[in-house]
Amino acid sequence: MWALDPPCARPTERLGADTPLALLAVLALGTAATWALVEHGTLPSRAMQVAGVTAGHGALLATALAWARVRAASGVVAIALLALAASAAARGGFGALAYLGPPLWVVWLARRGGLASLGLGAPVPLRGVIAGVAAGVLVSSHLLVSASRTLGVHVRLDDVPEVLTAVGYDIGANVLAAECFFRGALFNRAQRRWPVAFAATLATTGYVVRYLVDPLLPKSIELVVGAVFYLALLGAINCWLLWWSESLVPGLLSALVFFAAYRTLGSG
Repeated sequence: MWALDPPCARPTERLGADTPLALLAVLALGTAATWALVEHGTLPSRAMQVAGVTAGHGALLATALAWARVRAASGVVAIALLALAASAAARGGFGALAYLGPPLWVVWLARRGGLASLGLGAPVPLRGVIAGVAAGVLVSSHLLVSASRTLGVHVRLDDVPEVLTAVGYDIGANVLAAECFFRGALFNRAQRRWPVAFAATLATTGYVVRYLVDPLLPKSIELVVGAVFYLALLGAINCWLLWWSESLVPGLLSALVFFAAYRTLGSG
């Protein structure tokens, strides 16, 4: 991948080149319109949740695909699949299975060779897979122990369907979009311009901020501090995994293991 580039070559394009600004504007307008209709009572409250998932994760995933220079329609398809998945999951039952749509679309694009610049498509070395899973296990284990000792929350599986729905959301939206953009797109571009440490700091800072502005994140000071610590740690590790393995897959596995453990936490 980037190891084959001449060591003295520096990209001349802007860091944000190829960002689909028109598509992002449409997402923002659609979210604003949905909010207005929900406030007016025309749409049910769950419509805002669907719009938030579609716009937030759709913007990250579509931008990552645009930076990879695949066809513009690919980003639109990804957003449509996210909207369909969020709508189906909001209805309950097996609707969360629709979250398999976005990752399957990304896999199809990667197999066609269109996502090499994101670290997707090339064979993944076994050591990378092991390292990704191991990193996720280590960080999530520390999270579970720390949460039980300091915040009084423990592993609970009282509502298995709810946990599975959350894991489906992580697979098809949360982890997929964040890793593709913050690691595959942003970190990958930044490390071609600046030292790896600075690129990792930039990508990890954006990653943490993305979660801090999430309205679903609990706002107690203890939970916010904990979120900043673990997300910063996970983000830095995943940047290193991409740099070391030249593949986004280890970081995807690491994040999936971490969030799967996080979804099992509950009070009591």
